[in-house]
Amino acid sequence: MGIRTAPAMSTEEIVRLNREHTFFSWSVQGAVDPIAIDHAEGVYLYTPEGSRILDFNSQLMSVNIGHGDRRVADAITEQATKLQYVQPAFATEIRGRLGQKLAEILPGDLDKVFFTLGGAEAIENAIKLARHYTGRYKVLARYRSYHGATMGAMSLTGDPRRWPNEPGLVGVVRYPDTHRWGEKEPRPVEESLRGLEDVIRYEGAHTIAAVFLETIVGTNGILIPPDGYVQGVREICDRYDILMVCDEVMAGFGRTGRWFAVDHWDTVPDLMTMAKGLTSSYLPLGAVAMNHKVAEKFESMFYSGGLTYSSHPVSLAAAFATIGVYEEDGLIENAARLGPVMLRHHERLADRHPSVGAHRNLGLFGILDLVRSRDPWTPLTPFNGTSDEMKAIGKFFRQNGLYTMVINNSIHTNPPLCITEEQLAEGFEVIDRALDIADQAVTS
Repeated sequence: MGIRTAPAMSTEEIVRLNREHTFFSWSVQGAVDPIAIDHAEGVYLYTPEGSRILDFNSQLMSVNIGHGDRRVADAITEQATKLQYVQPAFATEIRGRLGQKLAEILPGDLDKVFFTLGGAEAIENAIKLARHYTGRYKVLARYRSYHGATMGAMSLTGDPRRWPNEPGLVGVVRYPDTHRWGEKEPRPVEESLRGLEDVIRYEGAHTIAAVFLETIVGTNGILIPPDGYVQGVREICDRYDILMVCDEVMAGFGRTGRWFAVDHWDTVPDLMTMAKGLTSSYLPLGAVAMNHKVAEKFESMFYSGGLTYSSHPVSLAAAFATIGVYEEDGLIENAARLGPVMLRHHERLADRHPSVGAHRNLGLFGILDLVRSRDPWTPLTPFNGTSDEMKAIGKFFRQNGLYTMVINNSIHTNPPLCITEEQLAEGFEVIDRALDIADQAVTS
């Protein structure tokens, strides 16, 4: 009996089988309580019983074009019918076409890409490329960061998910964040850049292969760097002959209203990682883009890295079609247009609710930080913790048909780029009502 001809399962049956026979990530297995989803379309998810859920986080900041786009599904089917797989040493038409298309939209002279399985593997290979190219082993990264769950990517990650996975990669060194936990505003640009340069000085520039940074920090707070910071990192890397690596896995592909977040600061890194929005998560795919000087080095130098599924034809077809959807539907322009609309929603909520201590967004990359007190600024949760109020807010969202990430003291607002103003207002109306729960912690 095929899956299409099997009797439809209820939510209870789906959840039971998932819990009994599959293992969930980032979870205590006995405590998981997943939402069963049958299908999805546009900005909405649907349960097996037909209940509708507004996806206000694009799942993992990744389904950028929205759910169920037939153009991408048809491209996947067409490629799967023609050529399902060849090993990465072969050349295919879709590989060449997607590489050429990415070269057109990538910043500056980033015009060669190595295709990976996803964002974490893109980071792993960026580490390898940087080390091979420079002959050095140290890599710099920040505490308020998430780069992935494989060994190298997790070592670069600064947040507490790293702790149980240590010891990790040798040579990872931390440099100061622009925005520290428990503080409302980012530190001055000059202070943050001076901190980076101090670390380089203390560690020895001749030992450092690369500086890694999420252009805009994603999971750890949608931390938008102050103007001048990204350009300053570029200048420091140039001065000390260190590679600059921008992680655009979450921020890339229109999320901020530009193709890539670095475009807001007219900066071109030496290496750039991407995934998620590359295929809108319709299929797994990541990539590392490299500039001319890095690519040229490997014309005569062996690269000791590879993946069985690198340049998988069906995933590449999904990516090529996804980029076409961004262009045909003007989704990047829509994200830019709706950025100020989201800002107005954030501001309205901050005016109405004393629990909203801060808010940030660039395009449709947004977040609300909740507090017990604005002065002194006191987050609603401890670092790496939760609270009864945040748990109640998460439960309220689930009961009222809204899905988004509720992490630490923050509510993420990262809907698909195809969302309309009316649908955006629908999501914020639910958040508005949920914030009454947080307000009780302030007024009491």
